[in-house]
Amino acid sequence: MGERSAGDGPDDDSTAPVEQLEIAVAAARKAARSAKPRKAPALAAELPVARVVVDKALSHLDQYFDYAVPESMAETAQPGVRVRVRFGGSAAGDRRRGGGLIDGIIVERLAASDYSGPLARIERVLSPEPVLPGRMLDLARAVADRYAGTLADVLSLALPPRHARVESEPAAEALPVPEAPSPGTWQRYADGPRLLDGLAAGESPRTVWTALPGPTWPGEIALLLAAVLASGRGGIVVLPDGKAVARVDEAVEQLLGRGRHIALTADVGPEERYRRWLAVSRGAVKAVVGTRAAMFAPVADLGLVAIWDDGDTAHSELRAPQPHVREVLVTRALREQAAFVVGGLTTSVDAAQLVRSGWAQPVEAERARVREAAPLVRTVGDFDLARDDAARVARLPTMAWDVARRALESGPVLVQVPRRGYVPHAACLRCRASARCSACSGPLELTGADGALACSWCGRHEVGWRCAECGGSKLRANVVGARRTAEELGRAFPRVPVRTSGRDAVLATVPNVPALVVATPGAEPVAAGGYAAALLLDGWLLLNRPDLRAGEEALRRWLGAASLVRPASEGGAVVIIAEPTLRPVQALVRWDPQGFARTELAERAELGLPPVSRMASVTGSPAVVAELMRLVRLPADTDTLGPVPAPPPPRTTPTSANSRTTRGRSKSAAARAAIERPPAAEPGLWTPDRRAAEPPPDDRRERVLLRVPPGRGADLAAALKSAQALWMSRGPAESVWVRMDPLDIG
Repeated sequence: MGERSAGDGPDDDSTAPVEQLEIAVAAARKAARSAKPRKAPALAAELPVARVVVDKALSHLDQYFDYAVPESMAETAQPGVRVRVRFGGSAAGDRRRGGGLIDGIIVERLAASDYSGPLARIERVLSPEPVLPGRMLDLARAVADRYAGTLADVLSLALPPRHARVESEPAAEALPVPEAPSPGTWQRYADGPRLLDGLAAGESPRTVWTALPGPTWPGEIALLLAAVLASGRGGIVVLPDGKAVARVDEAVEQLLGRGRHIALTADVGPEERYRRWLAVSRGAVKAVVGTRAAMFAPVADLGLVAIWDDGDTAHSELRAPQPHVREVLVTRALREQAAFVVGGLTTSVDAAQLVRSGWAQPVEAERARVREAAPLVRTVGDFDLARDDAARVARLPTMAWDVARRALESGPVLVQVPRRGYVPHAACLRCRASARCSACSGPLELTGADGALACSWCGRHEVGWRCAECGGSKLRANVVGARRTAEELGRAFPRVPVRTSGRDAVLATVPNVPALVVATPGAEPVAAGGYAAALLLDGWLLLNRPDLRAGEEALRRWLGAASLVRPASEGGAVVIIAEPTLRPVQALVRWDPQGFARTELAERAELGLPPVSRMASVTGSPAVVAELMRLVRLPADTDTLGPVPAPPPPRTTPTSANSRTTRGRSKSAAARAAIERPPAAEPGLWTPDRRAAEPPPDDRRERVLLRVPPGRGADLAAALKSAQALWMSRGPAESVWVRMDPLDIG
């Protein structure tokens, strides 16, 4: 065989690949011309259009979107079910192509769409289980409008993640209606029996209930649920924490037995929580007790919504749009014609406003009943100061020592300390300047007796600290925490056991034996038989906070601890270490939370402050705040306060707001959010951990407060939401945080 030279013909190696490619392309074109066009799947014969709310928490996308319903999904794609759709595609002839897959919920089926272009088809029905009935959709829409948020944000709070295995379980049978309960301890209240009789008869009273001190309030809440169940209706009770839920859960089970109610808390885990939520959605259970997520429980034929201790900040949702449980339950009571009860050992100013407006009626005990149930409250007065000169500066005066020593002979003594930790606030010993973190300028705290320093904001450990003002290296304690207090009391009472209860380890109960129980506010355990005495330390720390609600919050914390003490007739005593002439202290001494709330409300009404007026806050960099204020069309009678430097965020858990992005979060905020988020369930539909957090600590951020008179809150919320939509439609930009009814207005 002879050799070929270059260019001899088709067998040339340099041209063969090119010719082969041309042949392949020609064959493909011929096949494409001869192939029949793909036929689009047929649509449902009846109501071929589904209106869907998609999981897009952006203000400018807060609307419904229409999708075509394939014939294969005509039976399963019903209103209220979860679906998978494509979002963001483009029209191509008579079809819509492209876009990313996203979760959604069908809100209704239509015969035709008002959109003139081609509709994308529903890709998949995730589950035929209806999870969003019409009444809950209307509630979510109302909450989103009130708080200038989006419907997708509210649905992320209302709907738990799906678990397919739980949905496949058979539904339980509903139990028969129980009999109406006897009044029990409600007889101690002037209108208590009438309230229970009205619930059992199918009425819907609106009540602000101030509970008597002592351990009976969980049983009284159980009686409320029993009364409304006797009418054939359902009920929801929302409490601030799992400890309170456990007490009410036990009381309801003792009264009604198993199977008539469920407890909804994060502690049970996502799968069990979804199982319980489905039991309510399917109508097997009509009574719900839980923490703030229970405010959206889909109870059918709702007859009662109740909230306990509405002044607790735990009732303010941490994620966007940050609704408050009390306001959501007020909305549900109005929309579903249900009874409304706000109860507590104290009366919040917001609850007093409901009574002042005539919307609700008070249920209180007579003064004689209050004196029978309350402990003796003592303050450090002029007589004690004259007898004990050191009492003016002592953290624990002689009178408090004497009360604790005598009480330890008959039972446990509660010591309430406003701050957790060892030394939460430290300062330079030489110049008294606050000790600050070198990384983020956050406050440093001593974590133990070994002198280790850590930042309260970023958690970074500080080694070799020196004062930026004077160069000193020694520290002093500005505030003493619960652990340091327990250490000091242990030395003072060496033969008495000392127990602590706080954020790291919260005790539910303690036995009725002599012991010192040191607890932070809200973490006080219940003592069997009640505490023999309580010492409320460092009252100035609660009262001196630069916040409108400082006095109200201090009184609420003190009453919560004092109510755990035995009545004065059994020797129970409470010592408050605070200036005795201050109004909250006097309200504690007289055990008169209603009078304090009415006086506080009158002052706020005169000054035009919440809850008489409504406010909103806008937080961000000075340029962003100024630009958003330029875009917003505020109601004519809006008062603009600021801008001023934004206050630091609370030291507890990070909260959420209507934020455009999470890129501005500090690492510590992201880490705390990761700790708090529940275990992952099925990917997709409204997993509740993705909403943005509050702005991180930053001295350069500013805040503007907006105030409107009564009746104009809806206009303010609509204006801010429109401004946010316009701001977001401009594309990626710097973050801005908007919140309606902020708790921390200064």
